[in-house]
Amino acid sequence: MALALFAQFIVDLLAFFAVYMILSVSLNLEFGYTGVPNFGKVLLVAGGAYVVAAFSGRFSQLLLNVAVDKDFIKDNAAVMAAVNSAFSQDIVAALIVFFATIVLAAFVGGALGYLASYPAVRLREDYLGMTLLAIGEISRVIGQNYEPIAGGTLGVQVPDPFAWAGEVRFLAFTLILLAFAGLIYLYAERIARSPLGRLLRSIRDNELSAEALGKDATKVRIKILIVGSAIAGVAGALYSFYAGGVVATAFNRVDWTFWPWLILIIGGAANNVGVAFGSFIFITARRVIEFYKDSFTFLPFDAVWLEYLLLGSILILVLIYRPEGLIPEKATPTISNKRLKALIKKVKDEAAHKDNV
Repeated sequence: MALALFAQFIVDLLAFFAVYMILSVSLNLEFGYTGVPNFGKVLLVAGGAYVVAAFSGRFSQLLLNVAVDKDFIKDNAAVMAAVNSAFSQDIVAALIVFFATIVLAAFVGGALGYLASYPAVRLREDYLGMTLLAIGEISRVIGQNYEPIAGGTLGVQVPDPFAWAGEVRFLAFTLILLAFAGLIYLYAERIARSPLGRLLRSIRDNELSAEALGKDATKVRIKILIVGSAIAGVAGALYSFYAGGVVATAFNRVDWTFWPWLILIIGGAANNVGVAFGSFIFITARRVIEFYKDSFTFLPFDAVWLEYLLLGSILILVLIYRPEGLIPEKATPTISNKRLKALIKKVKDEAAHKDNV
């Protein structure tokens, strides 16, 4: 029994780690490498979640031709029961719905990022951060008050695209989440090691110098916000599928804006390894407290407050003793050592040939 509970804890921890790592990597691209203080991440995460809430269930009804006479919002429980029953027998349809929703969530996240960035990105850092923070609050207000999107204050259930996996549903989904996290991590690393990565850091460090060399800093910021927002939309969609439902009030600025910033500060900005490490520390602390909160009866206060006290203490200690993060930014080679050695050898050979001539 204890072993089964521990296995469940590990699966749950890895799932949340994958989601927050995806989200934090997107923030690292925006702020760590480009210097854009995006305090509106909740808008993009909620956008991906609302795609799952509004699209996946209705699309499943049409694709499977089940419960088409029922209203998705008013008869949500009955519709989802019929859809998940069909998914348990049809893995192809389940995966079609899943991947189509993820692609749409990325598109919607990118579109929201563009709409949010276009009027705001021309502002300086402080005002840009405040503007994006205000824009992020719009998502919760809309989700709570417009029922056709996500059922208003009550929320909606969403399809389970891994219903066919039976008892190992959470394990199968966690492996998919980790695969997504790995792919997005590699994509972010590829950007950081490319000429674009050097351009992002140059804009972050000295915008005037970059513009003097003919680079359009505003356009680059908009593009990177679109990319980061698309990744955040994917994170919101994956989390909603894993949770099995969408409630607008769950997408608040603490969980989906401030916690990713905490991860970035702890791990180290402009370093994807640091972001991954920070995500693991953060999620492990949160899930241990959440999963084993009944064991903290010795505390003189409710265990729910331990999360904020512990993470706040970690943040203060990091800012005092390691303000650059646990794994600080390092010079990023844009070509492999093997290729670099080959280029050096080629240059030396050409120089020796000229001397001989």
